[in-house]
Amino acid sequence: MPAITVEDILVLPRVPNPVAGESRERPVRSVTTAPGGFEGEGFPVRRAFAGVALSDLDPFVHMDQMGEVDYGPGEPKGTPWHPHRGFETVTYMIDGIFEHQDSNGGGGRITDGDTQWMTAGAGILHIEAPPESLVVSGGLFHGIQLWVNLPRANKWNPPRYQDIRGKEATLLTTEDGGALLRVIAGQVAGYQGPGSTFTPITMVHATLSPGAGMKLPWRADFNALAYVLAGNGYAGEERRPVRTGQLVAFGPGDYLEIGAERSQEVASPNLEVVLLGGLPIREPVVHYGPFVMNTREEIMKAMEDYQAGRLGQIPAQPVPHRHPGDVDVPGDPS
Repeated sequence: MPAITVEDILVLPRVPNPVAGESRERPVRSVTTAPGGFEGEGFPVRRAFAGVALSDLDPFVHMDQMGEVDYGPGEPKGTPWHPHRGFETVTYMIDGIFEHQDSNGGGGRITDGDTQWMTAGAGILHIEAPPESLVVSGGLFHGIQLWVNLPRANKWNPPRYQDIRGKEATLLTTEDGGALLRVIAGQVAGYQGPGSTFTPITMVHATLSPGAGMKLPWRADFNALAYVLAGNGYAGEERRPVRTGQLVAFGPGDYLEIGAERSQEVASPNLEVVLLGGLPIREPVVHYGPFVMNTREEIMKAMEDYQAGRLGQIPAQPVPHRHPGDVDVPGDPS
């Protein structure tokens, strides 16, 4: 997993362990295993939140682990143009390349630790696809897409787009230097990530060395989730076993505990975990396809608006998006 890393983890700021007797550890409420499926034009996903109560997920609605898959030439796939309304999509690429374009003029290329944060708000159309060069050559593809609900007051906000380069993530380590924390949004121990969100959340990608453990301070008014991207480990004081493709939902408390087993598989030498927390919105949620609203009537209105072309128009020509440091790849028109 080549997501942003450092040569010497010991130079990073360290997150202190909770003070004994002054903090309450979050218990493990549940451990669930994500079923497999397919998305878009047929790329494989794990449905990370399947079987978990919305009350434990709030303010999150949906998350897919995309891949990990090593495509052969001609195999990489994406999604066709499709609508969204009422929430935010967060696409975090760990391996491979994805390109995005939306009807509001946003978009770009994400690879190896980059994040695209799209606020659909009142409505938007977008498309996600691998560049032509990757389709021709094949290659590794791995990432996640998270859906974050918007409060009723923000569901009709204009669409917004954030392009977060991997190098912009705030990098931290634990007291013993056994874990690398990439803070993408929110705060950990007072250190702020670059993502700007309507709904207060924290999003962290943590890499734990074999045998390493961590106890992270976590806002008491946030929920707490941990999804295992790769490896074997444990969660909570009770040391509940967890492995690739499993989601941990924690109960209330001031900090959470995650650890890596000393023995890991060759293909996954470390424990890789996405940590999520957010301030529950506590409003009715009606989720239908690409729309997340508060009532069935609002879902019907979203479908009508989409069919009438009121959620945006597909641009006549693809818009090239480039970032500092991009290089031209022969045969790649992007």
